Order: sequence, then structure tokens, then C-alpha cells
Amino acid sequence: MNKDQIQGWTREIAGKLRTGLGKTIGNRTVTWRGRVEQVIGKTQASYGNAKARLRKRS
Repeated sequence: MNKDQIQGWTREIAGKLRTGLGKTIGNRTVTWRGRVEQVIGKTQASYGNAKARLRKRS
């Protein structure tokens, strides 16, 4: 595990929580920001996964 994987997963979870909060309180902006944070988290985690695979091959 590298820091990109951990930070990505953390951001993804935070985004899911923010999305749920936005839906609960009926605030579209909070919901939208949560979804954006989820995408950023997934992207960062994927980058970390690719980095880890590359290191295993070397």
C-alpha cells in the first residue's frame, strides 16, 4: 500500500459521506461536491494501484 491508495480511498469514503449528507439535508451543492470528491478519490486510488503494480514488476 502506498500513500496514494490510502488517500484515494479516504477521499472516496469522505465523498460518499458528503453525498449522503447532501441528500439527507436536500442540498444539491453538498451532494455534487461529494460526488466530485468520490471521483477524485477513485482516480487517486487507481493511480496508487498502478504505481504499486509498476513497483512489483521492477
